[in-house]
Order: sequence, then C-alpha cells, then structure tokens
Amino acid sequence: MAVIGVGIDLIEIDRIAAALERRSRFAARCFTEREAAYCASRAFPPQHFAARFAAKEAVGKALGIGMTRWREVEVVRHGGPPRIALSGRYAQRAEALGVTAITVSLTHSRGMAAAVAVVEGPADG
Repeated sequence: MAVIGVGIDLIEIDRIAAALERRSRFAARCFTEREAAYCASRAFPPQHFAARFAAKEAVGKALGIGMTRWREVEVVRHGGPPRIALSGRYAQRAEALGVTAITVSLTHSRGMAAAVAVVEGPADG
C-alpha cells in the first residue's frame, strides 16, 4: 500500500455546540442520520459531533478536494474503530485516485476534537 494523502483537523467543541444550538439545520446539513443518532446517544453529544466534523475535514484534505458536501463523508461505527463511508463526489474522487483504504483516528478532550485521515492505494510498481 502507498499513502495517497494525509489530512488533519482540529476544532473547538464549544464552536460545534454553539452551532447545534443556534442553527436548527446544522446537524441535518452536516451529518447523516446515523451519525446524528450516534452522537445524540452519547453523554455529551457536542464532543462526538465535533470529532466527526473534524474527521470529515481531514478526509476532504486527504483526498485533496476539501469539504463542501458534508453528508458525502460519513463516520461509521459498528463496535470497532471508526470507518469512513463515501458517496457522491467524494466516492468519485477516491475511485479516481485508486483509493483502497481510508484510516481515520478521532480524539477529543474537554475543549477540542481532532481527527487524522490517511488515504491509501496500491503501491507503484
């Protein structure tokens, strides 16, 4: 495997908490129903929303196209480490780059959330 791209993002949890309170459509615009349900089920939802927001940014950076279509990058949890599911433009970009794997790591503290994404593809020659 060869690394195609790496992305990182860091965000203040209070900023996401404020957006969730002030903008009624923020969660629906930026997160899939599964992501929102997962975050809402946690003791302090804003830190989980923030970690996913950072993951989406990190994946967009790793793919080299930034983040404009939030729901096309989904953080999926099924009892193990988080995985990334792509759709739309982001899936097309990954296919064009020959992406075979996306690894993501999320973390949060009391005030900050961060994510790192590594995009991999076949090794050359």
